[in-house]
Amino acid sequence: MRVRNEVNGDTSAAHRPANMTLQGPRLPAEWEPQAGVQLTWPHAASDWAPILKRVEACFCEIAAAISRHETAVVACPDPDHMCNVLEARGITRDRVRIYKASTNDTWARDHGPITIYENGAPVLCDFVFNGWGNKFPSALDNALTAKLHGQNAFGQASLRAIDFVLEGGSIESDGAGTILTTSKCLLASSRNPGKSHAHIEGMLRDTLGARRVLWLEHGYIAGDDTDSHVDTLARFCSTDTIAHVACRDETDEHFAELRLMEEELRSFRTESGHPYRLVPLPFPRASYDECGSRLPATYANFLILNGAVLVPTYGAPQDDEALNIIQSCFPDREVIGIDCSSLIIQHGSLHCVTMQLPEGVTL
Repeated sequence: MRVRNEVNGDTSAAHRPANMTLQGPRLPAEWEPQAGVQLTWPHAASDWAPILKRVEACFCEIAAAISRHETAVVACPDPDHMCNVLEARGITRDRVRIYKASTNDTWARDHGPITIYENGAPVLCDFVFNGWGNKFPSALDNALTAKLHGQNAFGQASLRAIDFVLEGGSIESDGAGTILTTSKCLLASSRNPGKSHAHIEGMLRDTLGARRVLWLEHGYIAGDDTDSHVDTLARFCSTDTIAHVACRDETDEHFAELRLMEEELRSFRTESGHPYRLVPLPFPRASYDECGSRLPATYANFLILNGAVLVPTYGAPQDDEALNIIQSCFPDREVIGIDCSSLIIQHGSLHCVTMQLPEGVTL
């Protein structure tokens, strides 16, 4: 079991607050102040075509919730249509910025910029997106961050192209130098072939300022196309708290793997050497597509905003329990449930379609 790695050899027990400035680049935690959130809008030329109106309604609910707290930056191929959709839903435009761009799909978490701080200024890291290991067409989405940057969608923030495949949903940051990830995803040969744990850790250190990498060797969600993105499994809620998916039904296909993942999480330690506070999230009632394949519904796919947390719900009996548990993790933020039963039809959820832009990015 690969529990912990001190990337740069610093084993200091000092507990660093998430908002402190570390030497070199720093990947902020999601709970730190934000300027806005990027959305990549669904359209008729994408796989969303059969349920476009339904999924647009979900995107509108997400955009409305974001715009009540910060700015929504929206990429779409047809701004006029987008404006009509927002107007029909009564969403005001004062905190919505719309940019025209052709896209393959809508998963902004994975093709959007991963923003770091360097010398106190935000830098947009534009990693390669190859459709989760060349599973799906991705050329337009891979070019989207540069295209939006060329339209001044991110203000004066600089753009840094990085020749390495990395998706935002594959990593979790505590803002103080610790990154949580999964071996199944980051070591997949379809992403960066031939790269070892050491190679990956070095890349995370050099580009994102990782001091430690916590590797999960276990855990998956059926129907997930991403090779076990960590944002479907386990999430930092603070520097010492991790919320994670738990399955208590021994007859469920996830039971053994998620139990092993929980054991791994229990073995992890904070930088100060203490066990993490672990918060189990319920497993929603199983959902299936029209072909009978299980869909990847998970409550871990929540989005943290300024003053709020958006939580995916699925019309499942476990929805209310999940909302209450996540509220306990974020007592000072409003917890808002968003029906994401349409999103999981295409094998993703709320966090997957969003990418936060931290404070300092001028929108």
